[in-house]
Amino acid sequence: MSPTAPSTQYAELAELAGGFIHEIKNHLSTLGLNLQLLAEDYAQPETQRERRSLTRIQRLQSECQRLVDVSNDFLRFARIQSLDLRPHKLGDVVDQMLDFFGPTARQAKLELHAYLPADLPPVALDAEQFRQALLNLLLNAEQAMPEGGEITLQATPAGDFVRFDVIDTGPGMPADVMEKVWKPFFTTKPGGNGLGLPITRKIIEAHGGRLEVQSEAGKGTKFTMHLPIARTLAPATLAGEPVPAAGS
Repeated sequence: MSPTAPSTQYAELAELAGGFIHEIKNHLSTLGLNLQLLAEDYAQPETQRERRSLTRIQRLQSECQRLVDVSNDFLRFARIQSLDLRPHKLGDVVDQMLDFFGPTARQAKLELHAYLPADLPPVALDAEQFRQALLNLLLNAEQAMPEGGEITLQATPAGDFVRFDVIDTGPGMPADVMEKVWKPFFTTKPGGNGLGLPITRKIIEAHGGRLEVQSEAGKGTKFTMHLPIARTLAPATLAGEPVPAAGS
């Protein structure tokens, strides 16, 4: 009997993880419902003891929701494998995300700058997954600049790829942190789960690209995606439809 192929092993592991997380979420749902009923019982506390009880219930509700969020993020991490890739103009997808992220940026005192040439060759994207990856990088930059700052998005052709940079003016990362940013569950942020950047990298790699980071303490951070130009990808990888040649 031939050994199981790595891709098959990965699919089996992802299915097992999905079932396990689904079971956990069922129990969390029951726990959350009972906490909600308890909170309603203490909705108008009259004594110090009741106020303390309500505070503890609310803290448990918060932790329960955090476990649900971590479970959802882990499912996304485990199941990123096959994408619905189609030719897209990178500028259009980026504009959609900036329009969505704009209110958050204004509230966080962030200036957004985008420099994407109109004549960039199309790239093959699963638009929904790519927007999630880009949003993760934008949120990462926002969290790194609590007092405000600038985020610059720029793109340029680079051989068979389009190079897409996300640059922030935050405090940067020391070398020991940079070595760990791709490790699941590693985080330096209070309340973070350490899955945002690993998910982002996995999404980009599933596109046939790669994600790199450059950073230095006190000098900001630059994440660079290398996204394959649509014409360089095999037609079979594009949701069953051939990719038109760039410019066609």
